[in-house]
Amino acid sequence: MPSISVGEVKPGSKIVKDVITPLGGVLFAKGKIILPRDIEILQAFLIQQIEIEGAQGENKASETTIAASKRASLKAGAMINESLLAKSNSPLHDEYEKMLALIKKSYASVAAAPLPIYELRSQLETLIGHLKDYHILKFAPRVVLDQDYYYHNAVLSALTSYKIAQWCGYPQKDWLQAAFAGLLHDIGNVKVDASLLQKPTPLTADEVEEVRRHTTYGYQLLRNVTAINEGVRLAALQHHEKIDGSGYPLHLEGTQIHFYAKIVAVADIFHAMTLEKAYRKAQSPYLVLEQLLTESFGKLDPVIVQTFIQKTTDLYNGTRIRLSDGRHGEIIFTDRSNPTRPMVQVEGAIVNLMMERELFIQEIIA
Repeated sequence: MPSISVGEVKPGSKIVKDVITPLGGVLFAKGKIILPRDIEILQAFLIQQIEIEGAQGENKASETTIAASKRASLKAGAMINESLLAKSNSPLHDEYEKMLALIKKSYASVAAAPLPIYELRSQLETLIGHLKDYHILKFAPRVVLDQDYYYHNAVLSALTSYKIAQWCGYPQKDWLQAAFAGLLHDIGNVKVDASLLQKPTPLTADEVEEVRRHTTYGYQLLRNVTAINEGVRLAALQHHEKIDGSGYPLHLEGTQIHFYAKIVAVADIFHAMTLEKAYRKAQSPYLVLEQLLTESFGKLDPVIVQTFIQKTTDLYNGTRIRLSDGRHGEIIFTDRSNPTRPMVQVEGAIVNLMMERELFIQEIIA
């Protein structure tokens, strides 16, 4: 099949060989019908030539095929709008707030009364029943009060831990327990001085040691709780351990750390950094994903981190976003080898975030 210059490609041409980016990712797959915007994408990626069906693109797809391709593209865009979970009147938000109120009540009474584990399980199962509507990069609670940060982190970590356990192929019997591990991982904070948890200035060495004790406090509080397995208790104890042994409280390494704790560590870090606190603004979820990737080298489980990043960034082209410079645009292509830095169309121009490293996606809008 002939290879022709991108400048000569016409809309309606059919690609007969995968188009590969300079970094080795597949830009367009064999069989794709070229639409007008695709030519801009090819040029933005500095692709010089592609192979299309017929000499000089003479054997074009029929107008019907082109129209069908356009309809499919529009349909994909519509799907993401239909599944958008930033809508505050969604059943997911309703059940989320019930879970939030219950975990808040449970934390408040756990030091003096048994944890209402069966009530927690029932509400957690109800919440997970809406998991299909939960997209980690899009979902936002209706209201996040400063004093409720740890409760939001607990519920979000539960949902995200359940998803991670699914994505990583763990047995189904572990999915709900992984969610419990996310929900209860910071329960030991109820025995830590609240002023330390909210302190906006750096902690002293003694204060750091006290805050770190929340891991052992959590294990102790969960030790005699029924309906959860030992992995949930160990997640409370171990979620700050690191693969290289640099974590706390026991400086465990690699396989010594329970896999629930490895899952919760990723979920906890992500939500801790993307939730707003009294003394710190919420960070861009895309920047946090990049930081997680860095942490996967010796600190976090690399398979869990890479799976988490690949799955959370698997968005439809057409997803609307806001960049760090305030401009609005939409994702038009994601190279799976660089999933946090897609190509976006902004004000009629294509911005390649792999090249423009000073920019990043601040927020997904729709």
